[in-house]
This record gives sequence, C-alpha cells and structure tokens, in this order.
Amino acid sequence: MGLFDMFTSKAANEIGKAVKKGVTSAVNNKKEKVVFSSLPESYEEFINLPQASLPTPCQTAAMAVLAFCFYPKDKELCYKMIDFLRGPRPMNGSDKQFITDRFRDKDYVPRSYFAGATPSNDYQPTAPYTVEVRENQYTYSVDGIAKVFIPSGGADEPRPIQLRKAKDGKWYLWEYSSILSGIRQPESSDPWA
Repeated sequence: MGLFDMFTSKAANEIGKAVKKGVTSAVNNKKEKVVFSSLPESYEEFINLPQASLPTPCQTAAMAVLAFCFYPKDKELCYKMIDFLRGPRPMNGSDKQFITDRFRDKDYVPRSYFAGATPSNDYQPTAPYTVEVRENQYTYSVDGIAKVFIPSGGADEPRPIQLRKAKDGKWYLWEYSSILSGIRQPESSDPWA
C-alpha cells in the first residue's frame, strides 16, 4: 500500500466516524412538547396536573416554568411550587433570595418559555400553554442527572435546566439558574424600540 493509499484510507475512515457521530447525535436529539390546557389557579391544582407525577426530566422542566410564572402575583405560592418540584431538597433563604433577585423588573422571563411568547407580544402566551423541552446527546451524561434545554422567545439559544432522579423514580428540579437569566425586553417597555 502506497502513501497516497494509506492517506485516503485513513481519511475515509475519519469521514466515516464523523458521519456516524453526526447520525448518532441526530438520533439523540429529542424534543418534547409539554402542553397545559389551562393554567392552575392554586397549589392543589398545580400538584394535581398530570405532569406533577414528575415522570420525566422534560415534564419536570415544564412544571418549573409554570411555577416561576406565579412569582409576580404570589411569591409564596411560587416558592411552595418550587419546593414541591425540588422534592427532598427544599429551598433555603439564599435560594429564595436568588429568585427574588432574578425577578427585579423582569417578571416576563418565565412566560418567555411558552410557545408563541415573544418580545412583540410582551411575552403573552395563549392557550394551550406549550413548553418545548429538548434533549441532546449529553442530556444523560452524568448518572442520575438530566440536563435539558428550553427555548425562550427572548433568547437566541435554549436555556439549560438540570433535573435529578431520586430513589422514588421521580425527576426533581436540581439546577435552574439559567432559565431565570435576562432576555430581550418586551417591546412595550423597550425605550429604543
């Protein structure tokens, strides 16, 4: 085998690996649309939603979006919902302060994760309320932890959120700081638009 033959054989092998890796990545990318026909009006309605059994990381992530939407009108109710989603690891004072800090003048951030909520409509979603949650090839790279991504109508890239599987088989809210990060302002409050 000559030098040229060895090069082309090696190059073909690398191309084959890249194509196979690309196919594997595409297969592992999954989108799940979690739909809420209406928004709960109480804690009892929240914990009785079908998604509240927390069977998958995607369902729990969508429930977190829903819970954070309650903060502007009733922060204690929001905290109670988040505690439910956190399971055996309830919030402490610094967790609550972190949430309070993120909501300063930005009560629209959690609404931005519902389909159809954009800066042009002041992040006002319409029923049915749909949250798209995405998995990728790295979602389950850490045992017992799932990192999923939620697109926002006010951000260029989907935001990560982490869930952790407990002994009871449920997926609980583990890390959520990125979904509370700033996004584009609603057009009605943007002095430049």
